[in-house]
Amino acid sequence: MKPLQIATGASAFSTKVMCVVKLTLVLAWALMTPALADDVRRDDESAAAAIRSELARSVAAWNAGDIRAFMASYWQDARLRFASGGSVTRGWQATLERYLARYGDDSRSMGKLRFSDLEIDPLSADAAVVFGRYHLARGGEASEGLFTLVWRRINGAWRIVADHTSSAD
Repeated sequence: MKPLQIATGASAFSTKVMCVVKLTLVLAWALMTPALADDVRRDDESAAAAIRSELARSVAAWNAGDIRAFMASYWQDARLRFASGGSVTRGWQATLERYLARYGDDSRSMGKLRFSDLEIDPLSADAAVVFGRYHLARGGEASEGLFTLVWRRINGAWRIVADHTSSAD
């Protein structure tokens, strides 16, 4: 049986140093947590503001009859996904063609668009989900529905990578 050893000298000193280091790390973490939370909140607010601005730009383009400028909010990639009316369209070009076939490319045929009830939920520094309601008046008729957009920050710009839109009709 080994006799009980009591830390003395250098061993006792290193034990005390380790305790001080651990305590310092815990205190530093406790003091930094509110600052980190503020940084995350600011990042979320910045992402939401950028996406809200992009949505406003997009609506203005639609109302000006510029479908290509409206589509600038979408990821120009073959992996873009647009789901509506029971079908899924993949790719930016195919989504543009779908919009052109359905709405044309002038303000008279496209009508007037507006969004409401927007909920912008940043998920990370480069991803967000937006839920909202659209209202479209065209050709003397009005339609509305819901949409969910998945946004990603790609090369510094927020872009829609997936759009699921459903009509309330």
